Amino acid sequence: MTQMLTFRNVELYYHHVYALKGVSIELNEGETVALIGANGAGKSSILRAITGLRKIRSGEIHYMGRRIDGTSVADIVRKGIAMVPEGRRVFPYMSVKDNLLMGAFTRSDKADIQRTLDSVLHRFPRLKERFGQQAGTLSGGEQQMMVIGRALMAKPRLLLLDEPSLGIAPKLVQDIARAIVAISRDEGVSVLLVEQNSRMALSISDRAYALSTGTVVLSGDSKDLMGDDRIKAAYLGGEL
Repeated sequence: MTQMLTFRNVELYYHHVYALKGVSIELNEGETVALIGANGAGKSSILRAITGLRKIRSGEIHYMGRRIDGTSVADIVRKGIAMVPEGRRVFPYMSVKDNLLMGAFTRSDKADIQRTLDSVLHRFPRLKERFGQQAGTLSGGEQQMMVIGRALMAKPRLLLLDEPSLGIAPKLVQDIARAIVAISRDEGVSVLLVEQNSRMALSISDRAYALSTGTVVLSGDSKDLMGDDRIKAAYLGGEL
């Protein structure tokens, strides 16, 4: 496997409070890797560091063999990294169509953009049904599908997902989980998934890292972690 993303001893602070303390993680091409842990564990801070939204204090971040910490947010998108932020962040008064097209802002080939749009609408038929509607009128689950679709419009090689199940009805959580699996399988997109729903995250990922107060406390194959008593007790609410 080709190594796509490497975090090496990364430290990140918010003012004088550390969010990440010597964190090291890896993600290979074609993998789905989950980051699990409680609120404040540092999961989302890893995504913000990768995308350049937060500057790290020390350590290194490498993507496809090149160091990217210190790179601008726009350049990181151009390198093939797209993020679906926590809380969806839709443009509520714009149509579903225009929200999706916002994801293609770094691209110029109109025919290729249309092909990607057709692919997104095929993957998320609900969006096709609501194509002309204002985004603010969609349900939470539909909005989540839309922002995942918006990220796919950038044609990423690496998709970062921050709490995609948060505030979503259980049935739509299953739909979104299946979509994440299909995106990785069908389009060859690598996925770094931040989730408090540890059961879902472990069930659809290849490997996982468990974080607590800014450090990695456990890591390994997701299937193995699903059966680990420490993970069961801390993140899965007891026996499966």
